[in-house]
Amino acid sequence: MNSIPSSTFARPSTDHSHRTLLVVKRLGLGLLLLLLLAGAWRMAQNLQQAESLQAQTAASQQRSVIAAHSKPGEATRKLVLPASLRGNTETQLYARSNGYLSAWHKTIGDQVKKGDLLAVIDVPELEQELAQARAALAQVKARLELTRTTLQRWTQLNGTDSGTQQEFDEKRSAFLQAEADFSAAQANVKRLENIEGYRRIVAPFSGVITRRAVDVGSLIVAGSQELFALTQTDPLRLTVWVPQVYADDIKAGQEVSVRVLDSQGKQVNAHVDHVAGALDPVNRSRQVDITLPNKDGKLLPGSYVEISINVAGKSSPLVVPANVLVIDQAGPHVVVVDAEHRVAFRPVKLGRDFGRELEILEGISASDTLVASPSDLLVEGETVSVVEAQAKPAEKPKDKTAGKS
Repeated sequence: MNSIPSSTFARPSTDHSHRTLLVVKRLGLGLLLLLLLAGAWRMAQNLQQAESLQAQTAASQQRSVIAAHSKPGEATRKLVLPASLRGNTETQLYARSNGYLSAWHKTIGDQVKKGDLLAVIDVPELEQELAQARAALAQVKARLELTRTTLQRWTQLNGTDSGTQQEFDEKRSAFLQAEADFSAAQANVKRLENIEGYRRIVAPFSGVITRRAVDVGSLIVAGSQELFALTQTDPLRLTVWVPQVYADDIKAGQEVSVRVLDSQGKQVNAHVDHVAGALDPVNRSRQVDITLPNKDGKLLPGSYVEISINVAGKSSPLVVPANVLVIDQAGPHVVVVDAEHRVAFRPVKLGRDFGRELEILEGISASDTLVASPSDLLVEGETVSVVEAQAKPAEKPKDKTAGKS
């Protein structure tokens, strides 16, 4: 009997097994590719994060500086110097003879003219001496006339050989001696008359009396005691001392401004009269004399004034904030940031100091970016980041009426 195999125990087909294996291989390759892609993506992410971290670290290590800029300064400088007004001519009057002051005719504040009588000194002894000298002069004059007449007679006798030559010589000698005595007596009288003229104290020039140091009855000693002080008030003269750095810029005839402190800031124009030809070796300055008109007499000698002189600068300076300046052993210098943000140290030549600002004469240009309050850690060539300083907003004025009912 032929048996027929059942379909339940039939073997799977070979095509189905190959198909399954192929699917598994594809799934494995896809999974492997997926893992490779995931690894590559992860590696790229790690590299990007590393670069970002490195950039952040470099940025955090880079210093920041505050930028400051210069501005043009004044091409013409105003030099302000102190001075004191004084008269064009000033003198102190002394006595030439001893005695007592019998009267004074002028006192402080009086305007006088040349030759005006200021005071009189009483010298009784001088009057007696002058009277005695005049009497002696009269005696010598009488003796001179006698010797002259005698000499004339003896000259006639000598021409006729009526007298001896010895006697004629004696008469001529007596005449010459009497003539010399007369000249001496005349000189003595003139000397005493001059001394008597010194009793009268007169003004040597026109001006105003600024001091009177004596009164009636005061004992006067010749040449040791000031009687009056006389000052010529128009024009006035003043002297200023210009520092050596500006000495070459001052010329005779240059116009200046004079400000008197007690005249509410009013300025008067004047001119440089004389300029010294050398510097004072003590204070290293140059003497400058200035003449100031004073026709109305309102300006008083001895007043303190300020002289303003415009001095033309040789170059246009730059004005910078004071906090950009660094002074060390190398001298004054500033820190400059170039276009590539690199630090550079530049020595500078300083001008005037205005407190919060100062002048730079040499060393920088107007386009340079300066570093305000530079750190001691900055080095030459270092790269920095620049931060522009923000100007402070102006404060609004307070309302004075606020809070008032």
